[in-house]
Amino acid sequence: MPKKYLEKILKARVYDVAVETPLDDMPRLSKRYNNSVLLKREDLQPVFSFKLRGAYNKIAQLSEQERLQGVIAASAGNHAQGVALAAQRLSIQALIVMPRTTPDIKVASVRSMGAKTVLHGDTYDEAYRRAAQLADDKGMTFVHPYDDPDVIAGQGTVAMEILRQHETPIHAIFVPVGGGGLIAGVAAYVKALYPETKVIGVEPDDAPCMYQALKRKKRVILDQVGIFADGVAVRQAGAEPFRVARKCVDEVILVGTDEICAAIKDIFDDTRSIAEPAGALAVAGLKKYVEREGVSGEQLIAIDSGANMNFDRLRHVAERAEVGERNEAILAVTIPERPGSFRAFCEAIGMRSITEFNYRYSDAGLAHVFAGIQLRGGDEERRTIVEKLRAEGYPVVDLTENEVAKLHVRHMVGGHAAGVVDEAVYRFEFPERPGALLRFLTSIGQRWNISLFHYRNHGAAYGRVLVGVQVPSGDKTGFQSFLSELGYPYVEETENPVYELFLR
Repeated sequence: MPKKYLEKILKARVYDVAVETPLDDMPRLSKRYNNSVLLKREDLQPVFSFKLRGAYNKIAQLSEQERLQGVIAASAGNHAQGVALAAQRLSIQALIVMPRTTPDIKVASVRSMGAKTVLHGDTYDEAYRRAAQLADDKGMTFVHPYDDPDVIAGQGTVAMEILRQHETPIHAIFVPVGGGGLIAGVAAYVKALYPETKVIGVEPDDAPCMYQALKRKKRVILDQVGIFADGVAVRQAGAEPFRVARKCVDEVILVGTDEICAAIKDIFDDTRSIAEPAGALAVAGLKKYVEREGVSGEQLIAIDSGANMNFDRLRHVAERAEVGERNEAILAVTIPERPGSFRAFCEAIGMRSITEFNYRYSDAGLAHVFAGIQLRGGDEERRTIVEKLRAEGYPVVDLTENEVAKLHVRHMVGGHAAGVVDEAVYRFEFPERPGALLRFLTSIGQRWNISLFHYRNHGAAYGRVLVGVQVPSGDKTGFQSFLSELGYPYVEETENPVYELFLR
């Protein structure tokens, strides 16, 4: 199989529109991890993503009749822009079906390249089905974002450049994974020439479609996927990428949101560029691999796959990067409600900076403090602080890995509410488009009283909401039925300790 793709990649047509991107040193990360770390800068492509390569290679090989009929694609971002630019260069009509949740900046970018757009549905799957229907109706060629040998071959030119640019032996190449087109092309090319070089995929831990497929030895459809790294938010790996990955990919590593944010910061520190969350996956996986395996003195390469980041998401990235870098601990600490207690608490923490301090009066005897503490020694120092506080008699709950604490509670004002009965708390995600929040509130507030509400727009395609609802015990079955009909992904957080400490 690698030999088959070797020829296709060598013959791929990409450089009419794509550029050969540099392989940059990451001196700070290299020094910190005692390895030579290099970054393949696919964020420097004309559409700020590698997706241009596969799209152009596919479209360039169409027959004259197929070109006359035009091309169609479904995408919320990078693939859409790649198809639009490729079609423009080849003077071919392009139609892009995009979810209605797609940010305006991406829709405008696609239209500026001469492509027509259709906004349909709230998710990629809905847009995909509409695009497939339109392709049949109009006789247009569907350009799949990853499940196509010509697209895979175009993406594989990334590996061709890496091996040409770096002549010394490479220990491992880390590749972000969504549907699998990029890693299939990279792995097939690398393994055909240097089978000893590891090719390691990296996925978000809330969108592990290739990880689960390789683990189960068959493709799986995930019930739902996380939305932070939207460029790789795919529910099922492509059939052809999975076939290639089974033979050519060494492993897939999973990373969390905080680790991705920390990797975005690492890339910025070394290159002064800003990767999108999916673009920073490979660096996050590289760091996790080095920490797990203890390798040193090796040549490690990470592919920065794109830089299509909404500016207003940067505040969320900055918040989470310190936790992801293990430079901040988030703790809930119960302290006596009396003069001087805050000073005593600070003395117990020692000569460390407090990054955040929030509390609300609980009762005459106790106060619950939400504290962020700057770390120098990572997880070991965090454990030391917790142990020291407990030894001095402070009840402590470590919230550093608690999603509700980091996403909502640290930004909320109010505290405990007296007299609220039958309150249940849920965390929801819903499509972010005009009127979506009003629709959500209208739907959930028709039968049940909303007793707590927190919403933050993170510049993503989905809104995140924490909701407290008063549900009498005799109405729980009806409420569960309502949630199922509502259709939004949700997690009940009523038993979450951060709710008990700060909100109940």
